[in-house]
Amino acid sequence: MIKRTHTCADLSKKYLNKEVALNGWISKSRDLGGLIFIDLKDRYGITQIVFNEETNKETFDKVKPLGLQDVIGIKGLVVSRPKEAVNSDMPTGEIDVEVTDLQIYNEASPMPFDVNDRFSAMEENRLKFRYLELRTDEMQNNLKIRHETALSVRNFLSSENFLEVETPILMKSTPEGARDFLVPSRLHKGKFYALPQSPQTYKQLLMVSGLDKYFQIVKCFRDEDFRADRQPEFTQIDIEASFVNQEDIISLGTNLVKYIWKDVLNVDLPDIFKIMSYEHAMETYGTDKPDLRFEMPLIEFKDFIEESNFNVFKNTLKNGGRVKAIVCPNAETYSRKVIDELTDYVKEYHNAKGLAWMKNDNGSLIGGISKFFPQELQQSIIENLKLKNNQIIFMVGDSKKITLDTLGALRIKIAKKENLIRQEWQPLWVVDFPLFDWNEDKNRWDSLHHPFTSPNPEDISMLNEDPGKVRSWGYDIVMNGYELGGGSIRIHDKELQSRIFGLLGLSKSEADEKFGFLMNAFKYGAPPHGGMAFGLDRIVMLLVGSNQIRDVIAFPKTTSAMSLMDNSPSSVDVSQLEELNISLKNKEK
Repeated sequence: MIKRTHTCADLSKKYLNKEVALNGWISKSRDLGGLIFIDLKDRYGITQIVFNEETNKETFDKVKPLGLQDVIGIKGLVVSRPKEAVNSDMPTGEIDVEVTDLQIYNEASPMPFDVNDRFSAMEENRLKFRYLELRTDEMQNNLKIRHETALSVRNFLSSENFLEVETPILMKSTPEGARDFLVPSRLHKGKFYALPQSPQTYKQLLMVSGLDKYFQIVKCFRDEDFRADRQPEFTQIDIEASFVNQEDIISLGTNLVKYIWKDVLNVDLPDIFKIMSYEHAMETYGTDKPDLRFEMPLIEFKDFIEESNFNVFKNTLKNGGRVKAIVCPNAETYSRKVIDELTDYVKEYHNAKGLAWMKNDNGSLIGGISKFFPQELQQSIIENLKLKNNQIIFMVGDSKKITLDTLGALRIKIAKKENLIRQEWQPLWVVDFPLFDWNEDKNRWDSLHHPFTSPNPEDISMLNEDPGKVRSWGYDIVMNGYELGGGSIRIHDKELQSRIFGLLGLSKSEADEKFGFLMNAFKYGAPPHGGMAFGLDRIVMLLVGSNQIRDVIAFPKTTSAMSLMDNSPSSVDVSQLEELNISLKNKEK
């Protein structure tokens, strides 16, 4: 092997007439008769190397049959490029390396796609040959940014006196929310470990142990349905601290995000991030992770409907539903075909019954449901909404959940269509989440976050009489419409924790079975504590300007949790199952 002296990004005119050694892949090749020019590439950059038949026929003859992506090592002399051949866009664009020695390490088979252009292939093919996609500049830069982000996190939290502590990957199954990935035990027949959805209980136990500042960059696992920004295994920046309140964690999280953006992107975020209540976020933007880079708030339309003749929405209100609206800037782009497409969208993806509309035409509302609104009422709507000429109103009337969800999604869709989203960073904290969420299917309360989240002390008195109104000491941090992370102040009182378990429908025996180890620990002196977890994958996704986390994970799964590269999950040998005391049910014909 030729031992490299430099990478393919190092060389410049200061190395003229010096002998160097490089290793890499053939990225481009140009045969000009007696001269062959090759772009030699490694993860650092590209250097153009030259084979001259006249001065070194042996190496010329060896390189001539080689193809793209063959792996080679070379020795040679650094020379200046002719003035007309200088490439100012390349760090090494002023020099060539005239090759004196060549070693061929590996000749590559024909590529399934152009590795200089990752979008020359469909995603399915790129995932199948992921190791080739990782050769592209974009993917290598993404992984470099990921490394820099993780390093930034460690540097910041270490400077704040946090200790990185590893917690177990094989743990007790305590399914709350998403499904666990289960691991059968060979030594303990019929028993299973779970892969952690989060190190939640372990980091709380670390607080009981007296390690008052903990963090970990940790793999977590959730067996759930997936989206572009979800994976079955993902990486968390996990943080917990003792003797803190909500304001302390928000301040810490703000400073961490500021540090990352400055360190990785050289971007200065504001010293203080906006703070918004969950209720305000939902009512104004239709989501608990609002994108603040454009306006278009949700508008309460109840009063206008009550004065109208539109009985469909009037009945919705009578039945306890909601009617809200958004105003779009330019009605000219909304043909009947486009409106029908938007209607189909809200019906199919958000379970809305339909999409009502009307537009301002020189001081009168026309189209859609406008005929149900008398002229005087139309004028009132135009004035109250400050409706400009040729603007269109979209309305949804349904249950509170469907109305807010639908208009929140429609707001984003229209903003993208109309190019309303400003290129800027808009960080936000959302606070005052409900502690509980009513589960209609199971006819019980569920934890909105997890059962260890502390209720707001101001609302504890309502735990028995009206649990739905109890706010949590929980908080999420949002950036440009994506949740970066979330957390809470935890319950550290054994009696209060037992009370919460009871409200969630857990009997004492069930609570003991699932969480008895944690409750026992609380008996020996649990400090007030709280923390949060950031999604490392999602942070890096935003930093590199992508909209899916597969772009920042070396070997991701598909949306159906498959790895096309190694065909996992896969069947295993029957003997392996027998060793684990597992048998598979026969598939029904």
